[in-house]
Amino acid sequence: MLVNPFSLEGRTVLVTGASSGIGRTTAIECSQMGANVIITGRDQTRLDEVFSELEGEGHQAVIADLTQEEQLQGLLEQLPVVDGVVLCAGQGTVVPFKMADRKKQNPIFEINYFAPVELLRQLLKKKKLANGASVVFVSSIGGVDSITIGNSIYGASKAALNSAMRFCALELAPKKIRVNSVCPGMVNTKLIKGGAVSEEQHQADMQKYPLKRYGEPEDVANGIIYLLSNASSWVTGHSLVIDGGYTL
Repeated sequence: MLVNPFSLEGRTVLVTGASSGIGRTTAIECSQMGANVIITGRDQTRLDEVFSELEGEGHQAVIADLTQEEQLQGLLEQLPVVDGVVLCAGQGTVVPFKMADRKKQNPIFEINYFAPVELLRQLLKKKKLANGASVVFVSSIGGVDSITIGNSIYGASKAALNSAMRFCALELAPKKIRVNSVCPGMVNTKLIKGGAVSEEQHQADMQKYPLKRYGEPEDVANGIIYLLSNASSWVTGHSLVIDGGYTL
């Protein structure tokens, strides 16, 4: 009998930032792999749209802004014990370093670093994370393997996230809880649209990628499913780079 090591059948997986982009696609693909999915985000309309695309039954949607303590606690109260967590909520910004004051840094760090790390801490404290669970932080090559002008705030927040992931992986190993991250390059989501970078600049930037394209949300979601599944049962404390060869 053939067994699919990537199956998430019978597992409950929480996906934050699930109303768009990588989080949205990850939630849908987790449901396709058999998981009971709990999705959370800040936009009711978009979250409802994602919920309607989840396959199977037993799913749950919870509106929450994870930077707000009251809403974070509200989410935790509604959660069952989960077998997998995908910490996907994030925000980008492009600011020259000399303009990167605390007012510009604080909101990015709140969303990209403090919110996911505090959610994981609270899941552990409230015993909402099953022994043997898998946690995946969605980080970035930005600030870790790819240093670019104007990216100091975003890159530093993601570098901090990767560092926290490694400490968590070591401390939670006795509970057989695995903690990893994915580090995508540029991915075609709303996060990269409508900013200071034009479409022509994006097209020129794509030529720096050996595979000559940006990633799609599915490219990253597939890596996340690998880390959630038994296929990666001996992988922890690892940052999985998914970047079309950019960091080569």
